Amino acid sequence: MGTSTGLLMLLVLGVLTVTTGLPVWTLLIGVSSAFALAGLASGVMDVNILAAMPARVLGLLENDLLQALPLYVFVGMLLQRLTVADALFSALARLLNPLGAGQSLAALGVGTLVAPMNGSVASSAFLLTRLVTPRLKSMEPGRAIALVSVAATIGVVIPPSLVLILLGDAMMRAHTEASNLPGFVMGQQHIINTQDVFHAALLPGLAILLLWALIARWQSRQVAWVPEPVSRTTYAVAGAAGGTIVLLLAGVFTGKLLAVEAAATAGMLLVAAALLTRALTWPVWQEVLEQTLVLTGALMAMLIGATIFSLVFRLWGSDRWLAEQFLNTGWQPMPRALAVLAMVMACAWVLDAFEMIFVVIPILAPPLIAILGDAQQAAVVLLLVLQMSFLIPPMGYAVMMARIKASQKISLSRLLSAMAPFVLVQLIVVGAVLAQPQMVHLLDKPVSITPQTIDNEAEVEAQMRAMSEPQQDSGNGANKP
Repeated sequence: MGTSTGLLMLLVLGVLTVTTGLPVWTLLIGVSSAFALAGLASGVMDVNILAAMPARVLGLLENDLLQALPLYVFVGMLLQRLTVADALFSALARLLNPLGAGQSLAALGVGTLVAPMNGSVASSAFLLTRLVTPRLKSMEPGRAIALVSVAATIGVVIPPSLVLILLGDAMMRAHTEASNLPGFVMGQQHIINTQDVFHAALLPGLAILLLWALIARWQSRQVAWVPEPVSRTTYAVAGAAGGTIVLLLAGVFTGKLLAVEAAATAGMLLVAAALLTRALTWPVWQEVLEQTLVLTGALMAMLIGATIFSLVFRLWGSDRWLAEQFLNTGWQPMPRALAVLAMVMACAWVLDAFEMIFVVIPILAPPLIAILGDAQQAAVVLLLVLQMSFLIPPMGYAVMMARIKASQKISLSRLLSAMAPFVLVQLIVVGAVLAQPQMVHLLDKPVSITPQTIDNEAEVEAQMRAMSEPQQDSGNGANKP
């Protein structure tokens, strides 16, 4: 066992995840513990480093960003039970019906508005399957599942979703690690932050959304839609909800609001609406709170397990070994970058977004940044590859969730045919970002460089006089002749 042992850890974790059905956090801790014991037995690891793990975990839980996790989960649970998303869908379907594909475009619209506040791909898939699938009965089933799947993943790329917030934090750490890799030159760059990732992801994300809307319109060209009647109350609820969501998302995107503030505001507004309308009974409230605690606990446990896994992986030296394999090969930069992205896609095909961000991205992002030389470009292509992996049948996370919830059994060939145009769009955008890195920098804030100036002529004269004075000998304090 040597520095490449970390790859065996990843392989064992992937196999156990697919075959056992156990919670990922238990597998993370179990695999890490087994390989840590092997490291202690072989003398590779120091027991004192492993003994510091509790302090490391406590320090991790003090991260302010984690306060947003339970709030996003809570908002997602409320959206699944209130009629806000239903009102948004009905209003958008009616308004967009003159375009000929009102319900298909409404599904993408609801995904765009609700998914960033919904917390996770699984939650979005569940909400949209319940909301959209019954209204797409006149559409070919494979295309209906494809539409729900892509709508559920919009929150992955449209900022400021929880996935993007967590990815921004992970990329900041990855950029710091990449700056320490041999041969990496920072130049005029600065260590990126979450806002940088937001700005980089917005235009590619909007490009994907626009192209997906064209595909949805094309696939619905022969479907006869019968628009539902929409009351003024529904329009009012949809307008108020949509406007509030846009304002909150814009506040986080521009940095005027913290993610935790936006999620807390959305949660309080939904609670107030539920109480005023008496939309939820007390048993339903109990269920919402219990599921919020369960899912939050699972995410926290997964984060702790990923932290332990990452430490053991690094103690084996596998992070440095992996970076050296990618950086020291004789390949050109682009093939090396594609090799890293292929590994990311293979992992994302069996893991969800949070597992990828907590476990895989910290390992593969530093060498990708070093290869491309642009952390924002690396963040965007990682994001797009993650989203694309969730849409490739049969194991793609969003497709699998939508397929499970669907009432009809769809053959794999029909599903692949329906998903192909959407995946092709993502391949095109990924290729464009790789070929034209400036695409992710169009919204960057200008860097202001303030030159150091001297206030007046007296200071200039004093500095010149000081420079012309003879140097003193530090040994005896006498001036040299």
